[in-house]
Amino acid sequence: MPSSAVSSLRPLRVGFIALTDAAPLIVAQEQGFFLRYGLQVALSREVGWATMRDKIIYGELHAAHALAGMLWSTHLGLGSVPCEVFTALVLNLHGNAITLSRTLWDAGVRDTAALRDEARRRRGERRMTFGVVYPFSLHHVMLRLWLREAGVDPDHDVRIVVVPPAQMFRNLVAGTIDGYCVGEPWNTLAAREGAGWCPATSPGLMPGHVEKVLMVRADFVRQHVAAHAALVAAVTAACAWCDEPANREELARLLSRPEYLNLPAKVIAPSLLGKFDTGLGVIRDAPDFHVFHRGGEANVPTADKALSVQRDLVEAGLLAPSLVDATLPRRLFREDLHQAALRSHFPTHPNHTYATPAV
Repeated sequence: MPSSAVSSLRPLRVGFIALTDAAPLIVAQEQGFFLRYGLQVALSREVGWATMRDKIIYGELHAAHALAGMLWSTHLGLGSVPCEVFTALVLNLHGNAITLSRTLWDAGVRDTAALRDEARRRRGERRMTFGVVYPFSLHHVMLRLWLREAGVDPDHDVRIVVVPPAQMFRNLVAGTIDGYCVGEPWNTLAAREGAGWCPATSPGLMPGHVEKVLMVRADFVRQHVAAHAALVAAVTAACAWCDEPANREELARLLSRPEYLNLPAKVIAPSLLGKFDTGLGVIRDAPDFHVFHRGGEANVPTADKALSVQRDLVEAGLLAPSLVDATLPRRLFREDLHQAALRSHFPTHPNHTYATPAV
């Protein structure tokens, strides 16, 4: 519960990207979960994942809505200076889709076989181009997996470029990219505007995959153990709120506000309500498109979940095997700190007297 150790840190600066799966942080702020656990928090909307990473590294943010793969790249210094980071909370599972342009559809690309033929026809200066949000992301893993299954070589038949999530749609409309893999609501927006269609979603491509985590620097947690525990508890409670079907329409309205996603609720709501709009008039039942809590199981940063992320990044060729080892997943996903935070703040949590472990 609130303590002087918690309330003395004012405010906590927490970053997020304008995506549907930023919902737990936004709900924690707007529904009072942060205040309930003795925290004052300033949310900061960031433009892209590299900016978010750098602000964590240089202390401009205390915590961040982050891609699971960012833990590996930031810790190892891939694309940045190395920094000791970890997570004690998984924010959500799933939430992504692959979108192809309406131009491809009109050119006759209606399935993966036609996509393969078009990609091979366009090899050379006019190579088909796809966007991903970050080099070391599961979006990149998923896109490469999907392309390979279609018979497309992601390294030679197409180009893959990094585009911030909020810029995916406008680049698709402008024709600078032919498709992308991104989180919601940027797939539904393309479908609703008639600019694209979605042939695959992340629950189908990689069932149960970890998507976003709450990333922190290790030295921040060492200095502010109580504040970090309160942050984990507050956002876990918000994750539970987000997972309640009865709250999903209200959640869409909340996320639509100008300071958050700044898009109409009718664009945000479909994937939250389990009715994913794939475009061209097709609505797909997708009850697990967004998983924020699932009785708490989804939020636990287990070593098995971390190992799965690491294995996916290595197998996709995004991480060199020589850079990682069997101990790294447990250092990046801190289940011990997660459990300690819940035991400190929820009296009914099993073994609530468990001592806070060393960071």
